[in-house]
Amino acid sequence: MQIMVVDDEEGVRRSIKKVLQKDGYEVILAERGEEAIQIVADNGHELETVISDYKMPGMNGLETLYKIGRINPQITRIILTGYATLENAIEAVNKGIDGFLTKPFDNEELRLKVKECNLRKRLSQFVSEPILQILLGEGVTIRANVRTVTVMFVDIRNFSLMTEAIKAEELPYFLDRYYFTPLDEIVHRYNGTLDKHIGDGIMAVFGAPMSTEEDALNAVRCALSMQKEISEINSLLMNTAKRIGIGIGIATGAVTAGIFGSRKKKEYTVFGPPVNLASHLQEAAGEGEIFVCKETYQSIKDYLTAEKVNLPLTKKRMREVEAYRILG
Repeated sequence: MQIMVVDDEEGVRRSIKKVLQKDGYEVILAERGEEAIQIVADNGHELETVISDYKMPGMNGLETLYKIGRINPQITRIILTGYATLENAIEAVNKGIDGFLTKPFDNEELRLKVKECNLRKRLSQFVSEPILQILLGEGVTIRANVRTVTVMFVDIRNFSLMTEAIKAEELPYFLDRYYFTPLDEIVHRYNGTLDKHIGDGIMAVFGAPMSTEEDALNAVRCALSMQKEISEINSLLMNTAKRIGIGIGIATGAVTAGIFGSRKKKEYTVFGPPVNLASHLQEAAGEGEIFVCKETYQSIKDYLTAEKVNLPLTKKRMREVEAYRILG
């Protein structure tokens, strides 16, 4: 992993480099903000973190990190500051900088700050703030492991017909405003982990990387809130051709959870039978329907109303699976 250190003092640059190299980082050095920005612009796709001093000749550290974030928002940005500029550093964090470190600091503080900021940056894309605070507070390392989770798939019904009523250049904005953003927020509200977007589909996991002990119930309540939210959104859309309808499938069981992928792209996700089953249940669900598997139903039957249905497991295989339609 690459880290860039930006500081006009050579001694500081070399000192930080020496500490971080011991942790296995490849360290790039820059003397000024303008130089750092050019490095990121030319070849910043492998860069994970930028650490910049606040006070430097020319462009200061806050301006430098802000412009680096405009080039690549995935880069973790940490600002170094003396106590005299601490207020500025706090303001910087509030504006999107990932963290700050006050001078003087020791080597262990530096190591912990880099790890904390990188962990927060990566996890904030996946998990709700309460779960994130638990992970950071307990210092959890995300390793691949087998655990019981509840998986949810959401998908738009008649998506092709809907897109015919929306101009191609307007579609990304429409989906972001009326579909992905409100539904993603609901996932976080119920302590779910947003796994990925697949076309017009959403995959969420409840119970990984942390469990709330009510993961199945949270998932179903999340699904009900999603259907309610979509209903309210449709009432605001004057053009009925743009109306959104969703189907939801939910399954519970053992999965392998962890960060998987290549050097170019990694993501936190889960693998296992519940993933496939939740996907199949979502495919079977009509507009406004929520289907859950038997295991999910057993966990939530005392709290919600449902009716038993028998569904084909796949379109190609006629074996049926016991499922339940959530009524409320």
